[in-house]
Amino acid sequence: MSAARPRPAIGRRPSGGAAASWVRQGSAQTDASPFTARLTIDVTPALRGRIKVAAFRRGVTAVAMLRELLEREFPKDAP
Repeated sequence: MSAARPRPAIGRRPSGGAAASWVRQGSAQTDASPFTARLTIDVTPALRGRIKVAAFRRGVTAVAMLRELLEREFPKDAP
C-alpha cells in the first residue's frame, strides 16, 4: 500500500483590488438592460445550428439577433 500524497498548499486569497474590479467589469459589458428575464425555449439541434450560423454571418451574437427579432415581432406599442 502506497503512502498518501501530500496535498499541495493553497495560495492566499486574492485581495479585493484588481480581481474584484475585473469581475465587476465583466458584468457591465452586457447589452441587456438590468431588468431582464430569462426565456428558455426548446429547439431542434438543426435549428439551433442555423441560428448560430446566421448570427455569425451577420457579425452579431445569437442573443442580440434573437432579441432584435423578438422586439420587432412584439413591439411595445402593439395592441
